[in-house]
Amino acid sequence: MAISRGSWPVTRRTLLQSGAAIAAVQFSSPFIIKARGETPVRIGLVDPLTGVYAAIAQSEVVGAKYAVEEINKAGGILGRPIELLVEDSANDVGTGVQKTRKLIERDQVSFIIGDVNSGIAIAMAQVTSEKKVLHIVSGGHTDAVTGSSCSWNVFRVCNSTTMDAAAIASTLIEKFGKKWYFLTPDYAYGHSVQAGFEKILKAAGGTSAGSLVPLGTPDYSAYLIQAKAFNPQVLINVMGGGDQVASLKQFVQFGLDKQMAVGGALFELESIRSVPDTARIGWWTMEWWWDQPGVPHVAEFNAAMKKLTGGAATARNWFGYVSVQTLALIANQEKTLDAPKLAHALSGFKLPPDVALQPNAPAYRAGDHELMSTVFVGEAHPPQGDPDNMFTVRNPVAGEKAAGSVEDTGCKIQWPA
Repeated sequence: MAISRGSWPVTRRTLLQSGAAIAAVQFSSPFIIKARGETPVRIGLVDPLTGVYAAIAQSEVVGAKYAVEEINKAGGILGRPIELLVEDSANDVGTGVQKTRKLIERDQVSFIIGDVNSGIAIAMAQVTSEKKVLHIVSGGHTDAVTGSSCSWNVFRVCNSTTMDAAAIASTLIEKFGKKWYFLTPDYAYGHSVQAGFEKILKAAGGTSAGSLVPLGTPDYSAYLIQAKAFNPQVLINVMGGGDQVASLKQFVQFGLDKQMAVGGALFELESIRSVPDTARIGWWTMEWWWDQPGVPHVAEFNAAMKKLTGGAATARNWFGYVSVQTLALIANQEKTLDAPKLAHALSGFKLPPDVALQPNAPAYRAGDHELMSTVFVGEAHPPQGDPDNMFTVRNPVAGEKAAGSVEDTGCKIQWPA
């Protein structure tokens, strides 16, 4: 599937506001974090460091870097330091595949992490499966990753689109009604999210229409006019990153917030930071949240991210952090870098509290390799006290409840001989 390159500019100010800036760190390609040691264990991370998803991708790199530093201080993987090599997929499938092959064949990485873009993540998985390399999808959400396109070597940290849609759909129906209009990015992720929402809406007797929007679209007026003509009760905004920022700004500028509610699967902290107070509205899901009173270790992680970035920890920081920690934990537990052995051990593996950083104890489900983490359903709003307190969790939903059964995903894992 061809993915167009985005054009959202990421300035220094934007990165600072998104919480993705690190002092003295340059995200050139490849970006290498080195540690002392003769034979490092190399981890390759491929993410769209440029384009519409740049801010959230940068945040994943921040979390991954922090995990590497923590693990190396504790002795690394099998007594060897970790070396992190980061490549820019540029939000393009061909580039993502090329960078993945380079990391495996030339740079001899033991593990791969990525991509934010679901279409790229699926294409990368074909390479990592062929090469028998353990692959953590940190931030690509489309159902197929752990569904119809699942693979023995691929595990996912972020939620499936089914999980996000199932967690919030009933809330949107109950609060606002059953007539929806979708603003959807025209690639794997967007199609998957919309399908998940529509399945639930139709079962409830609702109706919908929508627009498929190319990535990197700067002007949403035509799509918003179509939405207004449909006269929905809810605009489901599935756009991500810079596209979501632009579309929500224009949604408010056109006064549509006075005519319909807005909400959807994700309104990530990086994006909430980048819109005006008037656009900090609607009901959404968060896949991790920095303010979890009483949950062990969350405050420490948040403080560490604030020290690095100047802002509260984001779900994307956590995605990068958990991806690297997962690889180190399982390799040190099994005392090997052999991918099939590690993949078997990760099936059903439960994250420890200092890595899970949430009220439940999420595990990688054996049947599809999806992490069963909590989905935080809530409401966006202007800052309240802390400048990053722009989302209030109303209903945490257990991952297992939101995910449905393994049979429903269509995943049938075939293990190598």
